[in-house]
Amino acid sequence: MEVCSAVDVKCIKSNSTLREFGCEQSLLSRPDGSASFIQGDTSVMAAVYGPAEVKVSKEIYDRATLEVVIQAKVGLPSVKERSQEQCVRETCEASLLMLLHPRSSLTLILQVLHDHGSLLACFLNAACMALMDAGLPMSCLFCGVTCAIASDGQITMDPTAVQEKESRAVLTFAIDSTEQKVMMSSTKGSFSVQELHECIALSQKASENIFKFYRVSVQRRYSKTL
Repeated sequence: MEVCSAVDVKCIKSNSTLREFGCEQSLLSRPDGSASFIQGDTSVMAAVYGPAEVKVSKEIYDRATLEVVIQAKVGLPSVKERSQEQCVRETCEASLLMLLHPRSSLTLILQVLHDHGSLLACFLNAACMALMDAGLPMSCLFCGVTCAIASDGQITMDPTAVQEKESRAVLTFAIDSTEQKVMMSSTKGSFSVQELHECIALSQKASENIFKFYRVSVQRRYSKTL
């Protein structure tokens, strides 16, 4: 998906403030990589297993098989979780160098700890940090950004659950770290083409701060181990 070059971020009516981030890697001992990610009051735990042996029925001869499982905080997974799993899987598959691990399996498990808005974006951010912790080869990093469009056209970045509920549309984008392209999009509600372009432009701008947080978080972690 390409962004219209005519979009001017300065002219967009928006609240572009992101909530505070928090992250900690290698929290779990059994997975090959793990990370917790916090955005405001929303928090997620991610665990990566593999590369490992894959079942014959799921084997792909020229690349790895990726399975994404989202575990709800309460109850069994619903259609919503299945849709979010697909969004995360598509993003990870576009980033991971799956060809380097043919006939093997990778499993990413995401556990909801607290859901107070922008959950899919938090899933994506937690997944990226866990994949990095596992040391899996990737063509680029990625991050998730959610936008909420109010009835008056106001765009809120990284909305809370209340802001999402009161909005006319909610859009989540996965942005890559190299060219800031949209790797995946998930939308709900009604919006115009211009509003879509505005949300993409704001998400690309916001991704710079998220990738900066990634770098600082990883540098802080390894500076403690040296």
